[in-house]
Amino acid sequence: MAGVFDNIIVAGIPLLLVVLGLVQFIKGFGLTGNAVKLLSLAVGLLLGIGYQMSVTIPVDFSGWFAVAVFGLGLGLVASGVYDVVA
Repeated sequence: MAGVFDNIIVAGIPLLLVVLGLVQFIKGFGLTGNAVKLLSLAVGLLLGIGYQMSVTIPVDFSGWFAVAVFGLGLGLVASGVYDVVA
C-alpha cells in the first residue's frame, strides 16, 4: 500500500502543477468563472487517468476504479486549488 502513496506524491504534485499551468494558459484566451473550474477538473481528470494508464493498464474493475479515482481526485484538487488561488 505504501507504493500507491509514493506514486501519488511523486506523480500527483507535478501533475497538479501542469494542470494549473494549462488552466492559466487557457484562461488567457478569455475563459472565466465556473468554466475555468470545470476546465481544471476536466484537464486534471484526463491527465490523471492518462498518467495512471501509462504506469499500468488496468485489467479488472478495481484497477479501472483506482484509475478513475486518481484522475477525479487530481481534477478536484486542481479545481479547488484554482478556486482558492483565484
